[in-house]
Amino acid sequence: MSPKFLWYIPNTVEPGHRGDDTTAGWGSVEYSTALAHAAEAHGWSGALLGTGWGRPDTFTVATALAARTTTFEPLIAVRPGYWQPAQFAGAAATLDQLSRGRALFNIVSGADDVGAYGDTTVEPARRYARTREFLYLLRRLWTEEDVTYGGEFFQVTGSTVAPRPYAAGGRAHPTLYFGGASPAAERVSAAEADVQLFWGEPLDGVARRIERLRALSGEVGRRHKPLEYGLRITTLVRDTTEEAWQAAEEKVAALAASDGAAWTGHRGAVGQRRLLDLATRGEVLDTCLYTTPGRYGAAGAATTWLVGSPGDVATALEGYRKLGITHFILSDTPYQQEISRIGDQVLPLLREGSRPREGGVRTP
Repeated sequence: MSPKFLWYIPNTVEPGHRGDDTTAGWGSVEYSTALAHAAEAHGWSGALLGTGWGRPDTFTVATALAARTTTFEPLIAVRPGYWQPAQFAGAAATLDQLSRGRALFNIVSGADDVGAYGDTTVEPARRYARTREFLYLLRRLWTEEDVTYGGEFFQVTGSTVAPRPYAAGGRAHPTLYFGGASPAAERVSAAEADVQLFWGEPLDGVARRIERLRALSGEVGRRHKPLEYGLRITTLVRDTTEEAWQAAEEKVAALAASDGAAWTGHRGAVGQRRLLDLATRGEVLDTCLYTTPGRYGAAGAATTWLVGSPGDVATALEGYRKLGITHFILSDTPYQQEISRIGDQVLPLLREGSRPREGGVRTP
């Protein structure tokens, strides 16, 4: 299948996210709309919207962006337990109809200030069990009528969602993305997700995880089309390999001086620990996967970076595509500047196929 390329919109109130130096208009609907319009103009299908307590509500912002764009697909984060399945199914189907099938959803199990949300399910195993039940029921609510279900976490009786999600080209409902590296998370993904998202691990680690998830799909009795795979990673691109590594080292120096302010998050996650452990294998893995940012406080998709010229980074991403990755969520800061640089210089290479690397392996 053709790969899908998404950008990232931070969706925060405070400026400075991951070193972005934008101040004017930051956090406003105008700023997020400008990023969405830039995504449309520079080859991106849409963007993942950042989420968390203390940020603007992701679903509300996504609705505003869908109304102000024509092709932009918002990837909207949702936490089971903070939404009831039937409530979410109705809201999501409505947005999907209004946007003519442009809604995408990222289902997040990780805890986020559970006290502020009023959540009471804290233990990870129960959170993943809740997520699996949420996804199972969500699919039924989107595709069946008069749904009755009584589970450990959710119950509905005679529930019919109207309107239905937008149907076109055999699409039954919006794509459901899911991330997580623990055994419990992988079982949820194998059973009920459409796309399993990985952070920036080396190729060998991603290959092992794909192999494991394919085996798990059989073990858990997956009832849906085969699981697809996605990569969420930071991509630092400059015209030449040397310029890119110089910029990467300067960014890491600034990160170290800031003690990781505005970069942190995901600290307890299994996937986060996997990324932080990569630094023990070396500063640069594969051809251009830079592990050093995580040593100075970078977290999540910013823990490891692909660094290099457009050809370097495109070739690295092509390596992931050959493993079976078909969804790419890329970003770098400043967001407004890099959305056009990477869209114009890297995406055409990926759409045309693999290109020779321009700079060779670089060790900082």
